[in-house]
Amino acid sequence: MPRRARGVILLTIYSRPGCHLCDEMKAVVTRTGRSFPIVLEEIDISTDPALEARYGLEIPVLVIDGKKVAKYRVTEEELRRILTSRSGGPGGPGG
Repeated sequence: MPRRARGVILLTIYSRPGCHLCDEMKAVVTRTGRSFPIVLEEIDISTDPALEARYGLEIPVLVIDGKKVAKYRVTEEELRRILTSRSGGPGGPGG
């Protein structure tokens, strides 16, 4: 797990190559994440049999600070709401 500064939100996307829903979710996270203090970690489940067994066809899966918050799709509005509740607003604590 990457080290991160205090107040930074860790987003993890479990995906695999060739997954169009994964590409869509990564684009939403990238666009929305520009307004929040985030670190994005992408994990390719196809390189790990345990992850492949755990997530299988349910990708992409979005995990924020260790909690699964979405699978298949997330809208910018949904993600913005989730990140705002965790950070205190765009730009970090205190908004």
